[in-house]
Amino acid sequence: MTFNFNLKVQTLQTLQTLQTLQTLQTLQTLQTQLMDKETIPEKILEKATEPVQVPPSQQEKYFLEGPRSRFEEFKFTIQVLLEFVKGFRAFHFVGPCVTVFGSARIPNEHHFYELAYDIGKRLSSIGFTVMTGGGPGIMEAANKGAKDAGGRSVGCNIELDFEQDPNPYMDKWVTFKYFFVRKTILMKYSYAFVVMPGGAGTMDELFEALTLIQTKKISGFPVVIIGKDYWKNLVELLDDFVAQKTISAEDLKLFIVTDSVDEAIDHIQKNAVDKYKLVKKIYRPSKIFTENK
Repeated sequence: MTFNFNLKVQTLQTLQTLQTLQTLQTLQTLQTQLMDKETIPEKILEKATEPVQVPPSQQEKYFLEGPRSRFEEFKFTIQVLLEFVKGFRAFHFVGPCVTVFGSARIPNEHHFYELAYDIGKRLSSIGFTVMTGGGPGIMEAANKGAKDAGGRSVGCNIELDFEQDPNPYMDKWVTFKYFFVRKTILMKYSYAFVVMPGGAGTMDELFEALTLIQTKKISGFPVVIIGKDYWKNLVELLDDFVAQKTISAEDLKLFIVTDSVDEAIDHIQKNAVDKYKLVKKIYRPSKIFTENK
């Protein structure tokens, strides 16, 4: 009996020793891996360092990279809330708007710049405030047209590392950090959308507006796409969507495509001003909330 007991004790000690050695080997392997940064994904290395100093133009990218600490997520939520409040305060009294989308890269001498300028002037003449993304190119042209016509001109600028300084033809503008906040504000105050030639950002804004109208998240405000030749491939693609039954033929009635400024303005007059019985309103800012027009 004594022999068996001693054998069991020795066996147990041997097992404990083996487990200890295995644990030490595991720790040594982990330490080696931690010393070798190349074996750790860059994303993990970035998250391991707290706090991370992120420039304003990159905060949205940092947020979209994945989960962070609860405190960081909460802090970001508060920053988004404050950015929404900043937009609400700035544009609460600007009146009914038409948002003009388009490329920031169109030069001043381009035909599309002249078209956007005319659109801005004509929108002002029927009582609308012209709202844009606040940058150069098409956005500048529309703001300039509204300003030269004596109308109101506002913009929602965005912090980027390139090409997006606010243009000088706005009565009021807000520079946003987050694209999704900016897009919400561009939609919120508008009774119509004019889509000039543009790139990926313009396409994103166009389909955002169409999706909101199609799903009845916003009313059926008019969408005018300017430039038949420029957008011909898009129109063909949408026709193909109908043929493939991924959208309905009725969805093609959510917008018009034209080269005519007169047709664009008539369409907006009929389907926004007349349809929603828009009239000029006297706004009374509150001194308590330090508001201004």
